[in-house]
Amino acid sequence: MTSPARILHAQNLFPKKQFGQNFLKDPSTARMIIQRSDLMPQDVVLEIGAGLGALTIPIARSAGKVYAVEKDGRLSEVLAGILASHGCSNVTLINKNILDVDIDQLARDENRPLVVFGNLPYNISSQVLIQLIKARTAVRFCILMFQKELARRIMSPPGDRDYGRLSVLLQYSADIRRIADIKAALFYPRPKVDSEVLGIHFKDAPAFAAEDEAFFSRVVKAAFSKRRKTLKNALAGSDLALAGEAVEQVLTDLAIEPSRRAETLSVEDFVKLSNMLSVFSKYPDPEG
Repeated sequence: MTSPARILHAQNLFPKKQFGQNFLKDPSTARMIIQRSDLMPQDVVLEIGAGLGALTIPIARSAGKVYAVEKDGRLSEVLAGILASHGCSNVTLINKNILDVDIDQLARDENRPLVVFGNLPYNISSQVLIQLIKARTAVRFCILMFQKELARRIMSPPGDRDYGRLSVLLQYSADIRRIADIKAALFYPRPKVDSEVLGIHFKDAPAFAAEDEAFFSRVVKAAFSKRRKTLKNALAGSDLALAGEAVEQVLTDLAIEPSRRAETLSVEDFVKLSNMLSVFSKYPDPEG
C-alpha cells in the first residue's frame, strides 16, 4: 500500500480539513478491522468515506459487492485508478455526500440488507448515525470508526456525563461492541485524538418498544437539548408543545422526579415517557 501522503503529493492534492479527511495509512490495521467484522463473501457493503481505498480494497476482497461513497470528487478520480490497479472490479463508486444516499433503495436494489463500513468525519458523525438508525431495517450491521470522544458517548450508561441523545437512540435500536482502538499516529494527517472502531448490530426488535419511534426520538432530543434544565422544564419548553402540568403528571405517574436531569434516565425510562407523553403533544412531527 502506497502511503496516502505520497499518493496525494503525486496528484498535487491536499487533505481537506472541512471534510475531516484523515487517511488510514497502516494496511495491517485495515486487515484487522475486516477480520474482526464477521464480513461474509455474499455481503453487499456500503462504505462511507472511501478516501484512498485503505478499507475499500480489503473489503472488496472479502465481500461480494461494495458501494464506496466518497464526497470529494478529486479523491473519487484517484480512487478509481487505485481500485483498477488492484483488480477491484466489484466496487461501484458513488460521488455523493452520504447524507444524500438512499440506503433503503440500495438495499431494495440488492434485495438484501447492507453491511456499512466507515471512518466517520466528526462533523457529520451524529447525522450519519441518525440516518442509519432510521434506515436500520436495510442494514445488517455497521463497522464504524469514531473519534474516542464520540465512541464514549455512544457507549455511555445512564448517569455518566457522556450519556446523551445518541447513547439513548443507539442503545434503544442496537447492540454495540468495541472492535479496536486505533492510534492517531496511524493516520495521515495525524488527528489530535485516537479513534475507536465500534460494531453496531441493529436489533430485530427493541427490548422496550416505543409506540411511536419518531415521537420517541423527538422526546429524547428535547430532553437533552437543555442539559442543565430539569427534565420537566426541558420537555415543557421544547417544540413538543407540552403543557408543564401534563409533563409533571406523566413524570409523577412514572415515579420519575420532575427535578431529575435527562442523563439520569434509562432507555426504558425514555420509552415509557414517550409512550405516555404522546397523547399530550398538540402538534405533529415537524419533519414528518
